[in-house]
Amino acid sequence: MEKLPAQMTVIGISKPGGPEVLLPENRAVPAPGPGEILIKVAAAGVNRPDVAQRSGSYPPPPGASDLPGLEISGEVVAIGSGASKHKIGDKVMSLVAGGGYAQYCIAQDAQAMAVPSALSMTEAGAIPETLMTVWHNVFERGALKAGETLLVHGGSSGIGTMAIQLAKAFGATVIVTVGSKEKADACLKLGADHAINYKTQDFVAEVKTITDGKGVNVILDMVGGDYIDRNYDAAATDGRVVQIAFLSGQPKATVNFAKLMVKRLHHTGSTLRPRSNADKAAMVAAIEAKVMPLLREGRIKPLMDSTFPLEKAADAHRRMESSEHIGKIVLVA
Repeated sequence: MEKLPAQMTVIGISKPGGPEVLLPENRAVPAPGPGEILIKVAAAGVNRPDVAQRSGSYPPPPGASDLPGLEISGEVVAIGSGASKHKIGDKVMSLVAGGGYAQYCIAQDAQAMAVPSALSMTEAGAIPETLMTVWHNVFERGALKAGETLLVHGGSSGIGTMAIQLAKAFGATVIVTVGSKEKADACLKLGADHAINYKTQDFVAEVKTITDGKGVNVILDMVGGDYIDRNYDAAATDGRVVQIAFLSGQPKATVNFAKLMVKRLHHTGSTLRPRSNADKAAMVAAIEAKVMPLLREGRIKPLMDSTFPLEKAADAHRRMESSEHIGKIVLVA
């Protein structure tokens, strides 16, 4: 085992603002506490919550690192007391509550997963947050089943591209909304059955045509705003709408709730970061049992958009905020 350095490079948020506030700093390498492991970071996924935290609208939960970064891959280099799932030298990928934009990062032992040989370490860094978000919201909260139809808004995003693959692997029909032909083609190539360009087409009308008027069983929505009422129109009887973000900037909307009653709809939602460690560990256990075989076989892989060196985190955020990306953006240490 290599001797750990005392200091490491991290990317801190100097003040709330644009990408330019992401600046390299030197900090002490942390030591893992009970139930924790220390990971030498190989790659860290870039996600919308990182952008929100940088802008000052999504503070970390109590006790979490103030550094951005919610998913990482790397090598276990130190183990805290009571941590027995992984050993030093293991290659792992893990959800973290923060701190991923760094050369070393603390993770909960129970939330780390072995990196399948079918994945590169860079791909593994793009998996945990995205996979857990999709698994929990589409399958646990949305209860998507084989033979049902899933509508994914933002189909070309990291979340969307993972949702396409998982839903298809479990036997569902997938419809996505996207903003360009390039994004539509990427989603169709990945396995989506239908792609709707929301800039030129009415997704409600298109969904009704595709489903012979029945509507979709599950909707994964990260837009919010006026999509909420339109989702109710697009949903089938007994449909489930799962809210995971508000990229429209509008968490409030005017909604006809009679549709909720007439169609017997379920509208739920969740955020991952504030959940308890026990909740996250339960999600990981379910993923290891039900999804890991697909990862090992190479049937599911993150669609990679671009990689940036850790020190270029600001450029990675600019890429994300351009909304031109298709798939995942990753920082490599």
